[in-house]
Amino acid sequence: MINRVLIRVKVLQMLYSYKITSSSRSVAQAQKELQTSLDKSYELYMYLLKLIIELTDLQYRAIDDARHKYLPSKEDLNPNTRFIDNRLVELLRNNETLNQFFNDKLVSWNDEIIFKRIMLNRILNSSIYQQYMAAEENDFESDCEVWKQLMKKVILVDDDLSELLENLSVYWCGEDLDVMGQFVVKTIRRFQDGEASPIMPMYKDEEDSKFGEILFTETARTLEQNNALIDMFVKEDNWDKNRIAMMDRLIMCTAITEMKNFIEIPIRVTLNEYIELAKIFSTSSSGQFVNGILYSVVEHLRANGEIVKSINSIKY
Repeated sequence: MINRVLIRVKVLQMLYSYKITSSSRSVAQAQKELQTSLDKSYELYMYLLKLIIELTDLQYRAIDDARHKYLPSKEDLNPNTRFIDNRLVELLRNNETLNQFFNDKLVSWNDEIIFKRIMLNRILNSSIYQQYMAAEENDFESDCEVWKQLMKKVILVDDDLSELLENLSVYWCGEDLDVMGQFVVKTIRRFQDGEASPIMPMYKDEEDSKFGEILFTETARTLEQNNALIDMFVKEDNWDKNRIAMMDRLIMCTAITEMKNFIEIPIRVTLNEYIELAKIFSTSSSGQFVNGILYSVVEHLRANGEIVKSINSIKY
């Protein structure tokens, strides 16, 4: 569930942190922090699923309070309960995996009442909610669909949510919210499709669970030799080796490590992933620069027999 795209981002972030603080901590310490960061990403996924229940419960209490006020209106006494009776929410509430996770963790939404009220108000005022409440259909399909749309168009795009999450954990950055939000929507779809285990595991398989640790450790171990390899292909009339951005070097070193150590990943996939990361995390010209250097490095490593797959290979 924590996919390799996010793992690569986390590895690069940790390599950058390790590089600028290497005198004060070991590779083992940085590796442990990487695992903590990945654990927190999965925690965010569960935290966002829990938010669906929390917002529903908040609306239930509001409706119940209205029923019991001193002079309730006819609408107060006969409210439309479709939102609080949502079948998807009931499945989430009773999901053993989700409940066990929060029984074992200290995180909760209990202290975020102001945020929850603001978010619930935005939901209640959204056209998505209003159309759902007024629709003739009242089935499980529509119960799932409303939360998919609310997640995508109201909750996950909310600036207050981003700010809150960043304040709650240094590990919950924008990339985490984007990726985990996508998986929350996918999880709702899994409930919709009637899958037996709709809550996604932390990793797809054993290989993915080890991917980050190996990638980080091997990249940190071979930084010096991979940087020397990069320098072989820097044209000094265009680039000053000593002025190459640190993030560019880390991106290329990590890509080289991945190509040499993970034979199941096609070279084209690795190149595309790290070229995109260069565009996101480094300078405006980094994508083109990283692309050119890595292609030269690949051809050199293939010529020396250090990698045996071609750039366009899919199976090898």
